[in-house]
Amino acid sequence: MDMATDVTIIKQHLIDPEICIRCNTCEATCPVNAITHDDNNYVVRADICNGCMACISPCPTGSIDNWRTMPVAKAYSIEEQLTWEVLPAELTPEQMEVDAADIDVAASFGAATAPVAPAGEDVFNSASYGATTPPWSAAKAFTNLYGPKNATTATVVGNYNCTDAGFDSETHHVVLDFGSMPFPVLEGQSIGIIPPGTDANGKAHMPRQYSVASPRNGERPNYNNVALTVKRVTVDHAGNPVRGVASNYVCDLKVGDKVQVVGPFGHSFLMPNHPKSHIVMICTGTGSAPMRAMTEWRRRLRASGKFEGGKLMLFFGARTQQELPYFGPLQNLPKDFIDVNLAFSRAPNQPKRYVQDVMRERAADLAQLLQDGATHIYVCGLKSMEEGVVLTLRDIVRDAGLDWDSVAGSLKKEGRLHLETY
Repeated sequence: MDMATDVTIIKQHLIDPEICIRCNTCEATCPVNAITHDDNNYVVRADICNGCMACISPCPTGSIDNWRTMPVAKAYSIEEQLTWEVLPAELTPEQMEVDAADIDVAASFGAATAPVAPAGEDVFNSASYGATTPPWSAAKAFTNLYGPKNATTATVVGNYNCTDAGFDSETHHVVLDFGSMPFPVLEGQSIGIIPPGTDANGKAHMPRQYSVASPRNGERPNYNNVALTVKRVTVDHAGNPVRGVASNYVCDLKVGDKVQVVGPFGHSFLMPNHPKSHIVMICTGTGSAPMRAMTEWRRRLRASGKFEGGKLMLFFGARTQQELPYFGPLQNLPKDFIDVNLAFSRAPNQPKRYVQDVMRERAADLAQLLQDGATHIYVCGLKSMEEGVVLTLRDIVRDAGLDWDSVAGSLKKEGRLHLETY
């Protein structure tokens, strides 16, 4: 029922705590700041949510797509939702009944509103340009085959440091084998790893999400395995020492260790199957995982003689060359196969360069690709890069004499601009 036309009854938006993997996609996507979280759950503020549905498609697990019809006065508070371990059942007819006092409460519902930008201020919402549908030629993705209550087991068959830096900035390439247990994945999908043990509250750790870094036929071709790109977390965002529970667990895994896995997740951040599609990949750090998967699949197609010439262009940023995952293998890829552009923000005796700076240097080439309906763009990395990248695309389009709204609209509608930042 439409909340705007009946203030006594709403369809309250809820997040299923049993399925949610706490990836923060919904909170980062919500345009009205209606979603919040604590160490236990992600929840939706009923008095702010406007039912815009912006958070639905980006959610990798589908946990976000839950609703309960109920009187406004009985709407679940965020304090109550934060304690949930399972979703409540639908209300019975008796529970749906309201009295005069409830109507007074309902009349005041919605007094709390989302922050509004000052008059005349142009707020750029980069997330709104990301597609929520896959490319038309993408393969069918399988999702949510295994959840926290029925996780599957994988065996570690490889683990090595794929950066040259020391402990503080190690990034590991980890290969997991599923044996005879079906676990189909596509380039761009992710899986969840459940660290052993419990958190500070004595609860089992929630799964941590990692993008798959191997192509659809496995890290080792035609084997039932996947690769991950995992950075060891040793400091928080403020630079304070911290030991990331999941990242250190994964980076310390030994060959032969058993790992609990959930997923796979993701149904839209998928590469096109059409061989003549052009792919522009923009990433930082471990955001390179899906880009490696796409590149390797294209490389294998090329080696088999089935590659038909779609362009592959990579913009890859890191603090230094030593901290850039897969730097060595990247240098060995043929120049006529992939156009590699690197940006280092902390290179000694060099000015800071970010991926958007290198994109501007290649504006002419990008402008040409942006006018081609066969071009697909993928952005993956830290959330802080997203706005700068999308603004750069906008400027490149406008400088080429094109209408940004028209180009951006086509990219989104046709599933050709995908943003996956964290």
